[in-house]
Amino acid sequence: MRNYLLLILLALPFVGAVVSAVLGRKGEKGRTKAEVLTVGLEFLGFLALFFLFLALRARGFRQIYLKCGGFGMGLTLCLDGFRALYCLIASFMWLAATLFLKEYFAEHEGRGRFGFFWLVTLGATVGVFLSADLYTAFLFFEILSFSSYVWVVHDRTKTALAAGETYLAVAVIGGLVMLMGLFLLYDMFGTLDISELSRRIVSLRAFRAAPSLEGRESPVSMARLYVAGGCLLFGFGAKAGAFPLHIWLPKAHPVAPAPASALLSGILTKAGVFGVIAVTASLFLYDGKWGAFLLLIGTVTMVLGALLALFSVDIKRILACSSVSQIGFILVGLGVTVLLGTRNGIAARGTLLHMVNHSLFKLTLFLAVGAIYMRAHELNLNKVRGFGRKSPFLQAVFLCGALGICGIPFFSGYISKTLLHEALVTYRQTAQAGGPVVGGMGLGAFFTSAAWAGIVEWLFLISGGCTLAYMAKLYVAVFVEKNADEQVQAKYDALAAVPLSGASRCALAAAALPILLMGLFSHPVMDRLAALGEGFLGSSGMEEQIAYFSFQNLEGALISAGIGIVLYFGFVRTALMKKEEGERRYMDRWPKWLDLETLVYRPLLCTVLPMIAGTAARLMDRLPDALIVLLRRSVYRDSPIPHELEEGNRATYALGSLADGVGRVFHRKTDYRHRFAVLYENLSESSVIIGRSLSFGLFLACIGLLLTLFYLLI
Repeated sequence: MRNYLLLILLALPFVGAVVSAVLGRKGEKGRTKAEVLTVGLEFLGFLALFFLFLALRARGFRQIYLKCGGFGMGLTLCLDGFRALYCLIASFMWLAATLFLKEYFAEHEGRGRFGFFWLVTLGATVGVFLSADLYTAFLFFEILSFSSYVWVVHDRTKTALAAGETYLAVAVIGGLVMLMGLFLLYDMFGTLDISELSRRIVSLRAFRAAPSLEGRESPVSMARLYVAGGCLLFGFGAKAGAFPLHIWLPKAHPVAPAPASALLSGILTKAGVFGVIAVTASLFLYDGKWGAFLLLIGTVTMVLGALLALFSVDIKRILACSSVSQIGFILVGLGVTVLLGTRNGIAARGTLLHMVNHSLFKLTLFLAVGAIYMRAHELNLNKVRGFGRKSPFLQAVFLCGALGICGIPFFSGYISKTLLHEALVTYRQTAQAGGPVVGGMGLGAFFTSAAWAGIVEWLFLISGGCTLAYMAKLYVAVFVEKNADEQVQAKYDALAAVPLSGASRCALAAAALPILLMGLFSHPVMDRLAALGEGFLGSSGMEEQIAYFSFQNLEGALISAGIGIVLYFGFVRTALMKKEEGERRYMDRWPKWLDLETLVYRPLLCTVLPMIAGTAARLMDRLPDALIVLLRRSVYRDSPIPHELEEGNRATYALGSLADGVGRVFHRKTDYRHRFAVLYENLSESSVIIGRSLSFGLFLACIGLLLTLFYLLI
């Protein structure tokens, strides 16, 4: 029964989407109740399944597995510790965001369309997290991409449609590249099952390491395996928001409704991270090259996202760029998980916990920003300045998410960032002592060296400082400073006196509370959650328990906080602010031209590639003609054109020639060739006329018979 419960929970959102669409035609209340009931049942189902799995796990049970036919190769579902945890988090986040929807959409149009795709995306997200093979993950991944596109373009403004175009382009290109990787992988191994792939890679690694088989060709080409893995990383990384495919996040989040932004950032990016982890843990778990590449991509993503957020002045854009940076933190942790080999317990735990934390942070922060936008209808920091001065509840919720994402002690973000920092320190020390990963020669050796690990550690701390700086900018602008316009400030203070609806307040409180509780009860809560995902991330566990609040671990948080304070007062309050009309205003000083989409991708896709493809097509079009001309002038030289008769055919020509010869014997001047040719032409023309007339007659007779038959039948 528990196996089919997976199928029921997978199908429930899709069924609920249809029911809510039907009920929505009769009234808004029916649609809202159907949505809340569907998402509530989904959450309760996964909550029950989570505790059931914990009970089974205590008895040594590791996973629930279900194979379904249809859909080509069939769907394969699985529930292990990681999947149980993330399905529970996804359904919880959807429930909180759904409770917030009613009040948020009171002034929005297209509620029915949005609600339908809201539930379809939930079903697709659950499908991705329950996938036991990469084919199933791909199918639901594509559904997720297309259904969530509707969220981005919901407002149908010019900006929203442009952002949706970017989002869809990245999703489609990523999906096609991912499909190419699946073809390669299936051709190499004959399966796409994640567990089976892991077992076959272990066998392949043993084959390559066996001394008795030295010199024999490997059954699988490592070059092809890297190409397949790179294609899958491209596709999943595009949804995760990893550099250089992060371009859709800063554009999609500001235009999407706030509840949608919360899920786009908090959970849909994790669907991409899920795929990256699945590929990494099954194919490249102890591969130094793959780990070094992930670490490099994660580092660039982490730093770039933090810089973009620091420069932005749009609240939702700041949070979107922050998501890019936090995904970078997660990828750094995953890269170190690969590089540390069998001692990767601390990195694996930090990676998983930061995924969970980031989901909760963005749910809290985006819903809080949604509450601001509902009242102020503005997202620019200069225009919403002072909005929350008289809103203690909203201030507390926002502060909880902000302190969590900054890694401040006693909030959950401190735990995951501490683990990630300690993992980097461990890797640096391991590399200094000649660690388990062989880096290679030249530049490749540098990216697995202790020196590079030290650089990444400092970039990690600086990025954490940037996080504190841009979150301080948000908090001070919205909740501390006064608006320069006294009338606007009075309006905001009056709006603060009108409380949010009960459902919205419950959603905000439910989102913020776990961040505090998980930070306060780190060992009993966080450690147990981290242990659930160790198997999926390829970790065998930690050797010893981490003392989270020891001075050694607090030191990293203090350094990062110190950098953040210096950045805020020394950079944000000076270089990123300007006095205009007697008011200090926040300025976006990021160069407008420094945009990857505008600078690289659009020229490449819209100009360079079409030009190259057009040139290649023209060359291919002219090549056959040139080849034919060359052959006719060399091998197949042209022969004289044979004599062609001006009129008649060979028979009339032969008979006419014979008759003309007889006529010359009797001294008669005749031209029977012409006469016979004319006769032939007349006979041919008469034959054609008769044939056409006969066809026409038969056609009319057929119509008459059909009409007669129709008459008789009637």
